[in-house]
Amino acid sequence: MFGDKIKLDKDLLERCREHAKKSGYSSVEEFIAHTLEKEVKKSEVKSKEETKEVAKRLRGLGYID
Repeated sequence: MFGDKIKLDKDLLERCREHAKKSGYSSVEEFIAHTLEKEVKKSEVKSKEETKEVAKRLRGLGYID
């Protein structure tokens, strides 16, 4: 599942391990992957909404149909 490696601050990694254990994740890797997936998804949704808003403004200004 995890082909590439990333480096994290030791303190951050330990906090992630503790949180993963308390939250019922099977591993720290699962917790980190889940957290990153949620953040990326939020960013993608935000980008789509921003694109729609820009298009709406351009239509209002008469630049696009």
